[in-house]
Amino acid sequence: MPIITVDGPKVTKKQKKELVNSLTKTASQILDFPEESIIVLLKETDPDNVGVGGKLISEREDNKN
Repeated sequence: MPIITVDGPKVTKKQKKELVNSLTKTASQILDFPEESIIVLLKETDPDNVGVGGKLISEREDNKN
């Protein structure tokens, strides 16, 4: 039973549904597994909890405004 994990920013419920649907269909076709066996885990991460290049993403976003 394949498990697909996506770590990313907070997104809308509509975006989540589209992503889960698309990943499930694609993985099912490529791996030749039934869609019912594909598990997709979405992990939303707050920008205050992620650092890139020595800075929090939230700090980088603040500098853009």
